[in-house]
Amino acid sequence: MSKNTAQTTPHILMVRPANFGFNDETAASNAFQSDDGSLGHEEISRLAVAEFDAFVEKLRSAGVDVIVAQDTVRPLKPDAVFPNNWVTFHEDGTVVTYPMYAPVRRLERRADILLDLQARFRVNRKIQLEEYENIEHFLEGTGSMIIDRPNGLVYACLSPRTTRSLLERFCAQMDCEPVAFHAIDAAGVEIYHTNVMMALGETFVVICLDTVTDETEQALLLQKFALTGKEIIEISPEQMMAFAGNMLQVRNRKGETYLVMSEQAYRSLNARQVSQIMRHTNILYSPIPTIETYGGGSARCMMAEVFLPEK
Repeated sequence: MSKNTAQTTPHILMVRPANFGFNDETAASNAFQSDDGSLGHEEISRLAVAEFDAFVEKLRSAGVDVIVAQDTVRPLKPDAVFPNNWVTFHEDGTVVTYPMYAPVRRLERRADILLDLQARFRVNRKIQLEEYENIEHFLEGTGSMIIDRPNGLVYACLSPRTTRSLLERFCAQMDCEPVAFHAIDAAGVEIYHTNVMMALGETFVVICLDTVTDETEQALLLQKFALTGKEIIEISPEQMMAFAGNMLQVRNRKGETYLVMSEQAYRSLNARQVSQIMRHTNILYSPIPTIETYGGGSARCMMAEVFLPEK
């Protein structure tokens, strides 16, 4: 990665869910997921599609290029709405596919989606890491990793879904530096994905520093943010549980930027935090309560950024 690399892109891939629902395989390591049994599967799926469509419409209205792929009905993929975990697209034309912790989520990797994108974007190299599933080493895309593209840094909190050796392999292949640390929630449980406690913009970082309890690791993060000129916008553990860390800065065709988040995340912010964000970028939010409750992921998880060069 080089200094010429942009941190934001106007091209976003999203997958419209066909069978969204609560996934028992992921619930054990995802403290954000819950199912109180009040809704049936069909109702949950219907609400998720409506939330997805409204979210896409808001992004497109802001001038963001949203590429929608339709989830296939079979095989059943309850988390297909979160494509950022199985694929990343890079400015040098590299496509990386990833090993997934939950066996049912491995079905989300779809060669046909990648083939469709190649009609419009140039792909020069493919890195396939999914073979590491055989030895239970995992790295779940931009769930596991927060990539500072211009500065060649990759932030990652280690967890059952983020294996250090695989993080280091990715960084070696992409010519970037890993910044690994540990993050735990208020219950003492390892946070499953980095992108629920941290979001990195062009000139700022939203982060729940309270989750990084090792003083040396926290000092390393603060040093990297200072060296790369990021203003720190700190959120509380309670705000993190409202998905205030699960945000993504995107760009529209005019070059205007937006920090995209869920309505729940936006409502959890205080006036000072909103003001801090607005000094750097616009804010765009949409209600996705069904997807957040049953899927345990939010706005950032639904968007896979396409940095590939256009043909």
